[in-house]
Amino acid sequence: MAPMKETLVPTTPHVEGDDDIGAIRDIVGFHIRLAHGAVYRHFCETFAHLDLTQKQVSVLWLVDDHPDIAQTDLAQRMRMDRATTMAIVNRLQDRGYLVRGKSPVDGRKQTLNLTEPGRQALIVAKAAIAEHEKWLKSRFTAKEVRTLIELLTRIHD
Repeated sequence: MAPMKETLVPTTPHVEGDDDIGAIRDIVGFHIRLAHGAVYRHFCETFAHLDLTQKQVSVLWLVDDHPDIAQTDLAQRMRMDRATTMAIVNRLQDRGYLVRGKSPVDGRKQTLNLTEPGRQALIVAKAAIAEHEKWLKSRFTAKEVRTLIELLTRIHD
């Protein structure tokens, strides 16, 4: 059986006249969901030509930054369970972007490294990320960006 492909549905963009949302306006989680939807829609548009998901790009980037990283360490850094991490790594390996190896330190662990096609895909992905980040950060001052990152980190750390 072929692995299931991740299906994501972005939220509906802002429509004129839908501002009267009542008391839900004060719900922080509601605004985080709307912001996530807007950021995700733009990400999908920016990355449409790459055929890579956000998680796949994150895996490529982390493996590039940490050659010979153990798959378990990768899962921990991305705050994902082992099964999800393995599925993403399998897809990237099937595409020829990653190779697994044995850890010289701990034979029970598998290491991950980028292949040359993986490095090339990451270069293209980083250019798309730069475009996406420029779009996102254009809504804030540099100080606000730092504050936003600090505030969001409080939620996910």
